[in-house]
Amino acid sequence: MSPAKGATVAILPVKRFDAAKTRLERDLTPGSRKALTEAMVTDVLIALRRTPEVDVTLVVTGDTGAAALAAGYDAHPVDDPDDAGHNAAVRLGIREAIIEYDAARVVLVAGDCPAIDPKELGELIERAPRAPSVVIVPDRHGDGTNALVLSPPEVMDYSFGPGSRARHEAAAAEAGAACVVAEPWSIVHDVDTVDDLATLEQELAAHPGNAAHVRGILARMSRR
Repeated sequence: MSPAKGATVAILPVKRFDAAKTRLERDLTPGSRKALTEAMVTDVLIALRRTPEVDVTLVVTGDTGAAALAAGYDAHPVDDPDDAGHNAAVRLGIREAIIEYDAARVVLVAGDCPAIDPKELGELIERAPRAPSVVIVPDRHGDGTNALVLSPPEVMDYSFGPGSRARHEAAAAEAGAACVVAEPWSIVHDVDTVDDLATLEQELAAHPGNAAHVRGILARMSRR
């Protein structure tokens, strides 16, 4: 059954697996980086599928493997032939969410946040103020942005990358939107560096229950 118009649409940009996580190339082999990336995306897809507040998930990617993975977890692939980066992928996803689902709001999530807890994500969506509004989830350093809830989807301009939290707060203010900054533990932990990966491993040990695929990858790495 197709989602109703006015849906809450999650948008997950996924870079080509063989080009992902280059900042880990000194510490992980290409095969290990690819396996870790696939595991993270899989865990995020599972979390989104288990979040009742999400009506539909769009995976924006130019990677055929990622598109097949998305379909396997009830997500809808959106072709990203140019693979021009995270912001361009988000733009494609928002366009699809509006045209195909008349989305009332979108939830922009990162594919390297495998610890996402469906309950926390659902609470994040539900706590979003009445539109126009923005909910920002920064990374654990308080600098980047791991998730955004935009109501309506085009409420403001977005600019992911280093320093994006401050840019998103400023953009929300400029748009006259209510803005909430939230820091649920399961969403603030992304993986860009080996230090991030070690911190995530510690957090998963302290919070059992989710990110099964990444836990498996980390266990195999630790045995090598």
